Amino acid sequence: MSENVIYKLSKQFALRIIKLFRYLQDEKKEFVISKQIYRSGTSIGANIAESFYAQSDADYINKLKISLKEASETKYWLELLYESETLSKQEFDFLTNDVNTIIGTTINIINKLLEK
Repeated sequence: MSENVIYKLSKQFALRIIKLFRYLQDEKKEFVISKQIYRSGTSIGANIAESFYAQSDADYINKLKISLKEASETKYWLELLYESETLSKQEFDFLTNDVNTIIGTTINIINKLLEK
């Protein structure tokens, strides 16, 4: 079931974001964007988890769309961290690939629900 896949992907991504947050704070002494990406990157999975107990199909889709917004914001923060030379190309590519997978999977779930 794709909903379980997106839950697992987003939870694994949130754990990577937590590690990134610690790295940015401890090693790079970056305290502003690190908090922003921490919030948006962990919120993706929180909204997906919340969607499982939605009150209606519309509420379920809305929670997934909120996850998409958070994923898009997270991607923006990753771009800023990379373009400011705070993250290496390898770090950026790894995390961006993960968030792109989450975005694509979430869009597919939403589209399938809307086709019903």
